[in-house]
Amino acid sequence: MKKSIFAVCDLEASYACNLTEYLNERKTTPFEVQAFTNVESLEKFARENPIEILLISTRAMCNEIRDLPISRTIILSEGEQISDLGYPLIYKYQSSDDILSEVMEYYVQDHPQPHILSLNAKSTKIYAVYSPIGRTRKTSFALALGEILAETRKVLYLNFEEFSGFEELFQVKYRMDISDLIYFSRQKEGGLVYKMNSVIQTFHNLEYIPPAVSWADIHDVTGEEWMKFLNELTSFQEYDIMILDLSEQVDDLFRILKECDRIYMPVQDDMISQAKLKQYDHLLKMLEMEEIQDKTLCIHPPVQPLQRDNGELTQQLVWGEMGNFIRRLLWEEEGHLTDGRGE
Repeated sequence: MKKSIFAVCDLEASYACNLTEYLNERKTTPFEVQAFTNVESLEKFARENPIEILLISTRAMCNEIRDLPISRTIILSEGEQISDLGYPLIYKYQSSDDILSEVMEYYVQDHPQPHILSLNAKSTKIYAVYSPIGRTRKTSFALALGEILAETRKVLYLNFEEFSGFEELFQVKYRMDISDLIYFSRQKEGGLVYKMNSVIQTFHNLEYIPPAVSWADIHDVTGEEWMKFLNELTSFQEYDIMILDLSEQVDDLFRILKECDRIYMPVQDDMISQAKLKQYDHLLKMLEMEEIQDKTLCIHPPVQPLQRDNGELTQQLVWGEMGNFIRRLLWEEEGHLTDGRGE
């Protein structure tokens, strides 16, 4: 089914075109985004093609626009004082991720059903990164793995740790996180595809859902609910790979691991770490879940110190020792480097 139209109209041509290009490149945007740099071309297009969402600057907004057959109009404000136009306002000069997040937040209030998209028949591979051993550089590995795979594939990363530290680590403040998606999924049938786009953030090409700030917000999510949620995330999106950065805090952890296509397990060789690993293996046998072991690859990620003044942290991982380790690993597993370059 053809995607509905999301129109961006701004008299500043570079702004309209750059925002449109970004939104169309983003893997999960559930619309076809069109740019317009004058009202005349927008009017002509809108009278022949239904527009689902119009994001228009205050300087371009006029009475003629009000008469067009547009489902939802949102104003791009430059921060100026304006009288009530009868439409929601979004600040123009913020990140494209935040703009899309606010647009989808407004849209999902009136459109709970995902009627514009058909189910995605593509099979999404699920990779888990998990270890019963602490301090194994698990999250560093998972983030770098996601970034490298996202160079050539569509990848979604989810972190299930009790304390991810993402807001402090990346110096950001998330408007919403995975707990908002879970709450929305519980309260409404359908529409998660829109809500999801109001939450998703990006590290370069890697898309991710911000982890819960407080684990108490999702500690009561059952394994059944997690599986339903993960299925919903991929039902309307064309992800090639979903990476789950797991911890024991997830209810029914083994059931989730059982559904994964590949499990990367960072380990250490000291006596205590090996004792924990043996206990983990013994428990799998007791539960008759040896198939999880068959999918598991034990790895020894390198120690790579990160420095805030050395550039973006994820890129330090991707182009440092961790990245080299992962590229060699993928070469061995898949027979080629994901970015086509040799060492």
